Amino acid sequence: MTTTPMVGIGIIVVNEQNQILIGKRKNSHAPYYSIPGGHMEIGETFSQCAIREVEEETGLIIDNPTVIAVTNNLDTYNECGKHYISVTLLATSYHGELQLREPDKCEGWQWVEPHNVPSPQFDASEQAIQCYLENRFCINE
Repeated sequence: MTTTPMVGIGIIVVNEQNQILIGKRKNSHAPYYSIPGGHMEIGETFSQCAIREVEEETGLIIDNPTVIAVTNNLDTYNECGKHYISVTLLATSYHGELQLREPDKCEGWQWVEPHNVPSPQFDASEQAIQCYLENRFCINE
């Protein structure tokens, strides 16, 4: 169990058809579907972390990601003793070829309609998508 909240970054990548990028996670988040993301590193800005995580996981290079939401993920704490503050960024511009770059952590990536994300969803990802769809900045203040 952690004694202080950790900071997670989630990135909603939107393609030209207004679909979002979702991966089927393995390991610690298995078998949940989730947007790309991960932990902030010391000295990173939100944007730097988002750019790094998306490239590491998918091979895509996102341009000018923007912070759109903050969530206080208490469900994760209740389930596994970890408390995350999650910052969600939106990326509507990217280049590169979609790849599965961390096959040990993700089964694969797919573009889906944001209202029809497969289940079960990782709670932080689900809250991020909810904020995106409802144009809300914060959930679970």
